[in-house]
Amino acid sequence: MGELGPLIPDDGPLGARVWRRARGIAAELLVLALLTVLSPLLVAIAVGVDLVLWLRRRKPWMAVRLLAMGWWFLVGELYGLSGLLAAWLASRGHDSARRRERVYRVKRRWLRSHLAGIRFLFGLRFEIEGLEVAGPGPVLVMIRHASIIDNALPDAILGQAHGLGFRFIIKRELQMLPTIDIGGRWVPTLFVRRASGDTAAELERARLLTLNLSERDGILIYPEGTRWTKEKLARAKEIIAERHPEIAPLAAGLHNLLPPRLGGTLALLESARDADVVIFGHVGLDGFEYISDIWAGGLVGSTVRLRFWRFPAAEVPSEREALIAWLYERWQELDDWVGAVQAELAAARVTSTRLAPLVDAAQP
Repeated sequence: MGELGPLIPDDGPLGARVWRRARGIAAELLVLALLTVLSPLLVAIAVGVDLVLWLRRRKPWMAVRLLAMGWWFLVGELYGLSGLLAAWLASRGHDSARRRERVYRVKRRWLRSHLAGIRFLFGLRFEIEGLEVAGPGPVLVMIRHASIIDNALPDAILGQAHGLGFRFIIKRELQMLPTIDIGGRWVPTLFVRRASGDTAAELERARLLTLNLSERDGILIYPEGTRWTKEKLARAKEIIAERHPEIAPLAAGLHNLLPPRLGGTLALLESARDADVVIFGHVGLDGFEYISDIWAGGLVGSTVRLRFWRFPAAEVPSEREALIAWLYERWQELDDWVGAVQAELAAARVTSTRLAPLVDAAQP
């Protein structure tokens, strides 16, 4: 197959990119080596900390889990980099449809390994509904953003099930990970600067992601732009009321999601007219924005619900005002589902807590 050339080329000087990637790879290798060599000491310390916290307040063993998660993450990074190197060698450094497919496969396996480690270490249970309708492509996938973990879900769940390769819009800060920095340049990815000051240029670059889509392609966007909190939701509604009062009634009913940021989302909806739209909802990973949130222990034993809705391209309005109303209607449906599932899971936890003493008392 002939050379394609990137949809969105690398930006910045070559030397700076090489130095950034070399520095990132070296840092990951160094930390992995230190964790491995010092693992007997670190495990002993983690066990001691966890034992004390468990005896004092029955806190789940989080120090051991987080130590294992860090080590597994770095092993996964090395695995991903090895896969990218193999793809580069096989393609002799040339961009082609074959190399892109190889990189997509590497990305799916890389993120599946990360998610598998988290599922095992924290005892997560996954319940999935509607996955069968989410493929094939081309699809524009809009997913809610609730934690640092949900970044792995699209490729590990949806991409793996249907063999889809996702073109991402992600924040530029994620270039700190060399797997994303390198692999994200070999498949169409838009690294966006927050508050770049050149919105028109960023939107034009986003539209490039919609070129030459096939049944094996998907575009993924987090319409909220950041993770939900009550404070962020209140502030977003204030801003909409000040700057776009005509949209304020549409955003008023949202309680569990942030209002969709219209710039990039509308650019993709308007440009990818042949792609069906898939809404990707999930509940159970909420609130884990930082490692400190995971340390609190609430992730252990969680049930994670995933649901997919697919809307044919022919049903998506083309006129902008109608398109905005349609988008908010879909987002409100997702918000209602999230709220209902959260209430159901909370009730199940309360019931389980109340029954636990009775079960213990019944033991011989």
